[in-house]
Amino acid sequence: MSKAGITVATADPPAPAVRPLPRRRGIELALIVLAVLLSVYGYCDVGLAQHGTLPPGAAGYGAGLGVLALLAHLAVRLRAPHADPLLLPIGVLLNGLGLVLIYRLDLETPGDRAAPAQLVWSTLGVTLFILVVLLLRDHRVLQRYTYVCVVAVLVLLTLPILFPAVNGARIWIRVAGFSIQPGEFAKVLLAVFFAAYLAANRNALAYTGRRIWKFQFPTGRVLGPIVAVWLVSVGVLILERDLGTSLLFFGLFVVLLYVATGRTGWIAVGLLLAALGAVAVGRLEPHVHSRIETWLHPFASVDAGEGPNQLAQSLFAFAEGGFLGTGLGLGHSVLIGFAVKSDFILATAGEELGLAGLSAIFVLYGLLVERGYRAGLALREPFGRLLAVGLASLVALQVFVIAGGVTGLIPLTGMAMPFLAQGGSSVVTNWAIVALLVRVSDSARRQHDGQETP
Repeated sequence: MSKAGITVATADPPAPAVRPLPRRRGIELALIVLAVLLSVYGYCDVGLAQHGTLPPGAAGYGAGLGVLALLAHLAVRLRAPHADPLLLPIGVLLNGLGLVLIYRLDLETPGDRAAPAQLVWSTLGVTLFILVVLLLRDHRVLQRYTYVCVVAVLVLLTLPILFPAVNGARIWIRVAGFSIQPGEFAKVLLAVFFAAYLAANRNALAYTGRRIWKFQFPTGRVLGPIVAVWLVSVGVLILERDLGTSLLFFGLFVVLLYVATGRTGWIAVGLLLAALGAVAVGRLEPHVHSRIETWLHPFASVDAGEGPNQLAQSLFAFAEGGFLGTGLGLGHSVLIGFAVKSDFILATAGEELGLAGLSAIFVLYGLLVERGYRAGLALREPFGRLLAVGLASLVALQVFVIAGGVTGLIPLTGMAMPFLAQGGSSVVTNWAIVALLVRVSDSARRQHDGQETP
């Protein structure tokens, strides 16, 4: 500013202070208490419906679930105080509801009790959650292990080939009555690999290569390694007849490629390749072909006088549930058969909780996915953004594939509903996904407040 021939320098106005985001750990604790109480209420409701009395293990079940949830909350409060307050309570509620549904089905199948084993696996899953939150101080550390992850993925996917098939698929490792599904762990490692590789090569993928019509195709040198890893992974899964996981990996690949490049053409290419692959596998693989025939004609066995198949029985269960359901413990979804506690557990929820309860479950999954996307979008660094989107997409794709299969929207694929279904490897892996999303969301909120990740 000039005054009487003298120039006076004026300082720039100070930048407005960034208002720190509230930590909201108290909200998280209150939601966890509510999630545990709802799970215990469901457990008691099942006992009252079946026997007219409270189940004898209700207090122990509530105490065990509450202690696990409290320890997880303390780990978040100590090491990730800025994390999203919804992620952990949603995991606790879904896991608790899954234990309730499995216990309810155990009462109808006394010779095949799965709830005690599922509780042990849930304990291991929460323990892994706590270890990840405590020991992984910065999610960017995972970027250093890009190629270690891809080697581990290939090893995990190849191992089941050495073991006998179960229900037509080679996806389990069974030793001395103990079974693990390596593909569940492989999906998290593959998400880390895709996120790290695409983050390192996003500019080359988006702006270099050959333009054909309206599409920009990256060079083979850049796109080749990630396509090769995806093809090998999907090829192994097809050999193992694990259609669901191969579809999951393909969806993850397309979603992250789209997010990394910002080009919608990859969505169109992905849908085209998925359609071609589905037609080819459906025609050439008898196991998959039979599932497609069942999907196209779910009531054919009823018309032939052979009784309803699993898909038809699942549709009957959803119809019986109506809007409010028959009530916990009062349905007949156990008639579905051997996969009622795994592939078809959503039918039990639909029958006994009705459309209202089923919608509430889908809202919980939707919130979990949305909070993962929100954490990724809030980050400025590409690896964390892609990792959060990839992990959230794993949950979204899995829920869509399973729900679509049991409701007749798409053919059945034989996957486990996250947290709800029987499956030790699945519940442990899903707790690892929630832990990583907690870590990423903590970094995103610290970044907003101008703090460095400790």
